[in-house]
Amino acid sequence: MKPKRTDFIFLTWISVLSIAFAALVIAPRWKQNSALSSLLPVVVRPTAVNSWAAAAEHVKEDRGEPVGKQAAVETPSQLRHYSDTRRFLATQVAEVVEQKLDTSQDFVELASLLNQNQLVQLQPVTDNYILFGVGGSADSEPFSRYVNGKSVNLFDQNGLQQEYARLAESQTTLTNQIAGLKQGLRNVKRRERSRRAGLQAQVSAAEKALKLSRENKAALDSTYGKEATRQQLFAANESLAQLGRKLEGNAFDIANGAARRQLKIRMLSSLRPAALDVLNEIAASYHEKFNRPLPVTSLVRPDEYQLELSKTNANATRIETPPHSTGLAFDILYRYMTAAEQLQVMTELARLKDEGRIEVLRENRDHYHVFAFVEGARPGEKFVAAALGGIRPGKTAEARVAKARSEAHHASRKTSAVQKQVNPVKATRHRKRR
Repeated sequence: MKPKRTDFIFLTWISVLSIAFAALVIAPRWKQNSALSSLLPVVVRPTAVNSWAAAAEHVKEDRGEPVGKQAAVETPSQLRHYSDTRRFLATQVAEVVEQKLDTSQDFVELASLLNQNQLVQLQPVTDNYILFGVGGSADSEPFSRYVNGKSVNLFDQNGLQQEYARLAESQTTLTNQIAGLKQGLRNVKRRERSRRAGLQAQVSAAEKALKLSRENKAALDSTYGKEATRQQLFAANESLAQLGRKLEGNAFDIANGAARRQLKIRMLSSLRPAALDVLNEIAASYHEKFNRPLPVTSLVRPDEYQLELSKTNANATRIETPPHSTGLAFDILYRYMTAAEQLQVMTELARLKDEGRIEVLRENRDHYHVFAFVEGARPGEKFVAAALGGIRPGKTAEARVAKARSEAHHASRKTSAVQKQVNPVKATRHRKRR
């Protein structure tokens, strides 16, 4: 018996509806997973990818109520700025001075702290916390030494020769390109203005690229030209190569760009033991109450990395001793937390500050900045006072309130003036009534 045409049409529609339904259900999930993948640490082993992704989903899960800055919460006084806003950073700088702590200017010095076991490496995810975007700004560029505010790329002997060869080839190519473009310009008629302008723009771009290449060559000559300096830079590069071979079973070959980025992320996933103890305490309390992992977005950050981050993150301070360079600071993300969750975390943080174990601030960009004191006690006041002198004065809380009131007053007067201009007749009537 042949199927009827109506049956065929019915089955066709069923198929179409099934595909449409699948698209509606699967597509959002695919997009969500794609968004999460941008936060996934590159160094997560394949067997741990699912557990990290599941934890990330749990962090971002819809609570059915306002979260982050949309949630109605009262920030405890312990998590607010002091009346002298400099004191927050000064206290952290004072701890570094009193404890005579080594900080890291670049990844070379960070590797040294790791080799000395002054820092502990954290796993990307545990039951209690998840590293949620730690090292997200790490790149695949060569490692470098950061000296006097300048970065010097690191190479081994073979890598240095390859870099010189690359620059020479680049300069030859650009020189030939510029010559060809200029010849083309000479052949263009005067009335062909559009074509002439286009060729001139290409010449300018090529000349800028050639100038940059020559400057890079000069920089290599000045840094690697001296035997003593060259050997020091080779040694610094080898220290990073050794760390790469030591970690994760020789998983990081720093001659490879992707491996360099992975190693940077792994190194940035570190804290001093005192800070890790505080993190574990807060995370365990949060997980016990809400059965979610605590999202942590930043741990140790060398000065060089901090400088790059500060270009896009206003919370990344540019003072001489950034707290994150010490390995004692970490950031907790509250963007996805309900009012109850935020209150629980802030209560824990306030308690720890009252006990003198941490310095803490609720930042506007959805984070709690936490700084742990090495011995569980605040630094001496004489060290804080000394540090205050080295931090640029900021506006006090009273000054900010006064400014806000002044701005509100002037805004009110401006609004009144505008209203009078818009409706002068009505304004005149009011004057007559008075």
